[in-house]
Amino acid sequence: MKTDKIVSLPLDKFISNSMYNKNSGYYMKKNPFGKKGDFITAPNVSRLFSEMIAIWIVSFWKSIGSPKEFNLIELGAGNAAMMKILIESFKKFPSFFKSCRLVIHEISPTLKNIQKKKLSNSNINWINDLKKIKKIPSIFVANEFFDALAIKQFQKKGGLWFEKFVSLNKEKTFFSEEKINMKNYERKIDFRISKNQNFIEYSELGINYLKQISKIIKARSGGILIIDYGYTEDKMKNTLQALYKHEYSDVLAKIGSSDITHNINFRLFEKIIKKLGGLKHSLTTQKEFLTKMGINERAEIIAKNQNFLKKADIYYRLKRLTDEKQMGKLFKVMLIKNQNNNFNLGF
Repeated sequence: MKTDKIVSLPLDKFISNSMYNKNSGYYMKKNPFGKKGDFITAPNVSRLFSEMIAIWIVSFWKSIGSPKEFNLIELGAGNAAMMKILIESFKKFPSFFKSCRLVIHEISPTLKNIQKKKLSNSNINWINDLKKIKKIPSIFVANEFFDALAIKQFQKKGGLWFEKFVSLNKEKTFFSEEKINMKNYERKIDFRISKNQNFIEYSELGINYLKQISKIIKARSGGILIIDYGYTEDKMKNTLQALYKHEYSDVLAKIGSSDITHNINFRLFEKIIKKLGGLKHSLTTQKEFLTKMGINERAEIIAKNQNFLKKADIYYRLKRLTDEKQMGKLFKVMLIKNQNNNFNLGF
């Protein structure tokens, strides 16, 4: 018997269910990376990307006093492409590698299995909860981690705020909205997120991660390197999107089979960091960061004795990472560190 009963979920709950439901969630049942997947991340474009990150991490470790024991935590390691190259690179720095406790924070069993197979010869600790990391200096790396977290959206109409919901019945799935008391909501999150905004898009979970990691950095020294696509304008905008087989798709179609994502508002991250106190940050584009890290010179060294086809491939991949019309400008790189740390390599 058909029913007209409508079930409604806040947008973030809908996304979370679509992406992380234990049985049908996108990240829980498939490998979304590479040509056969739905998107390609920078470590899968070229090993040069991961090599630059490795050099940066070793240098940052020196800036916090070369601790004899520290955590290196990758948040959401995908298909382990970056961690594999990081480990290969770290072996060239024996004292660093000996001090390093490798940790991967991953909640997808499917991706965890892929990572364990690819990194089977490495001593890595997988965790579901950041509270489980050892209480020692910690360096976090988050490449395309925050964009994969569920978001809320709110819109101001005639002085009133409405939250975006996803409603469904047997016939269809559609967007809807419900009125919200923004002052009460801001008290709950302890942040005036609506200031100078007519539209709000942000991840409650993402901000919670940011706060938790910032507390760890402040308490035990360290930092976080965030690489993600995003923007730096003060005004928030609607960046909700879905990807299916490398093409944009309808967010409400192919639920559980397409990647639902958004662009990070790095200005919001800056405001949160400032409010927390005791930290400072740097922000640049992926192009600027990789260029300052010496990716062009590294490409020249690798390409030197290669045949024409191999050289062409190296530079084609380099262009994808650094060209302003490709990943170079859309992707931003942010460093959050202790107030007294003046390390600025890459920025």
